[in-house]
Amino acid sequence: MHLARLALLAILAAYPGWGGPVQASAPGALYAQESETATLRRPFAERFANELRASNRQLSDAEVQRIVAAVGRYSRKYELEPELVAGVLLRESNGRPWVRSNRGAVGLMQVMPHVGLPLELAGNLATVETNIEAGCIILADNIRRLGEEDGISAYFWGSDIRGAGYLKRVQEARALVQAGSES
Repeated sequence: MHLARLALLAILAAYPGWGGPVQASAPGALYAQESETATLRRPFAERFANELRASNRQLSDAEVQRIVAAVGRYSRKYELEPELVAGVLLRESNGRPWVRSNRGAVGLMQVMPHVGLPLELAGNLATVETNIEAGCIILADNIRRLGEEDGISAYFWGSDIRGAGYLKRVQEARALVQAGSES
């Protein structure tokens, strides 16, 4: 576990604002060549990585780092708080990229194909980055149209919001990740 933490800190140290850009040659290695590489606060990234590992012990360190980087990149791109995106992701999938609901929702952000496919994103909805970007687009649009609380609720319920249970669960997950980012 100590080596995993050191590896994560080495990756985080490579983020812009923490010592320069990520240098990577392997395809998909944190998508280092993208100009939209997110700037994350170290405590947020560490806390979110820890919550991901606690939620899903099957994730490798590389998968955790890939998810953390994608949440940072797309929360920034769509002007969402990364802790909110992390909270939705944790509630939707418990950090399981491969999960598919009995209603057909796919991946970490549990995006319904009929909603995600028209977005015409690169890759498919089962890909970590594409799934998180699709989820961020949907969440940002909901919040823009409905305000934060109803926008979060509509992420789960759609246009027929039937209670605040989902909102409360997302807020609890968000608070878990936020606790580490405020130190």
